[in-house]
Amino acid sequence: MIRILKVNTYAPDTSLYEQFGPDVVFDIHRAGPEGAAPPSLEQCRAADAVINCAATLPIGVGVEHFDRCRIVVREGVGYDTLDLAGWGARGVPACNVPDYGTTEVADHALGLLLALARGTSTYQEAVRDRADGWNYGAAPMVRRLRGQTFAILGLGRIGLATARRAAAFDMKVVFYDPYLPNGAELAAGYERVRSLEELMARADILSVHTPLNDETRHLVGPALLAKAKPGLIVINTARGPIVDLDALGEALKAGRIAAAGLDVLPREPADPQHPLIRAFRDREPWIDGRLILSPHAAFYSPSSLEDMQRKAIEVIVAYLRDGVLMNCVNREFLKQPVAA
Repeated sequence: MIRILKVNTYAPDTSLYEQFGPDVVFDIHRAGPEGAAPPSLEQCRAADAVINCAATLPIGVGVEHFDRCRIVVREGVGYDTLDLAGWGARGVPACNVPDYGTTEVADHALGLLLALARGTSTYQEAVRDRADGWNYGAAPMVRRLRGQTFAILGLGRIGLATARRAAAFDMKVVFYDPYLPNGAELAAGYERVRSLEELMARADILSVHTPLNDETRHLVGPALLAKAKPGLIVINTARGPIVDLDALGEALKAGRIAAAGLDVLPREPADPQHPLIRAFRDREPWIDGRLILSPHAAFYSPSSLEDMQRKAIEVIVAYLRDGVLMNCVNREFLKQPVAA
């Protein structure tokens, strides 16, 4: 029997669980706000495998309490909520689900851009809320996209899918990714730049697609935004802390950048007391129409949600039943794995 503990679960699909047979048993820990009760030590000690379903919440219990656990999976792409070194020291592989929601996130990145560059969100609010709303000048960020330079920060799976969509709008695609080998630009068919400074100097739109780690936290911060080409639009569908929200707000207010579309924030739900969030909600004139927010929803469609849950379980079952390890993200820390 395989006992899987699902931590921080939002919407478990119990019908999906039945596909894996009667020998796979699920123990469900429901999600809650930060500070909510973690799973019990009894649940942790009984688990053969753990799935963390939350993108921004850790498991909440130290790895030393998982006596039987042989694999841990982040139900999603980002794995910054997993203790990679801690699990690796116990010989437990930590894995993710990189092959779900790619097209949804890429679509969403372009959707945020279009809401700004074509004014769709602003026009709707103007028509609904103001007597003078039937006015094509109500949206301040409208621009022609053809010929704009669309800069990708991180050309992984989602970055590449986003690049293809941007190219379909006749934008010039460039990218920066120091971890891709030489020649990746030839395979992708997009121009590569070798420094963040060049990326920012050329970008009309910056789309962020990097993982969150010590290197990328606040990467899009004061120093980088100071190098931005005038009129820059920043799009972030990756992880909230990659973009320094204080620096972004200051750059928007000072007019150093034109606009931003954010699906992710450093604190989720949005901190209502943050100056930028407060200005957005109050529709202060300097920000109105220049900031689009969505609730960490870029990944979502009914199809991608089903894929995400199923694929996380498949990673566990493949390892514990067949000894096949997929999508391991802590190999550098992994000691001799616990036998499957």
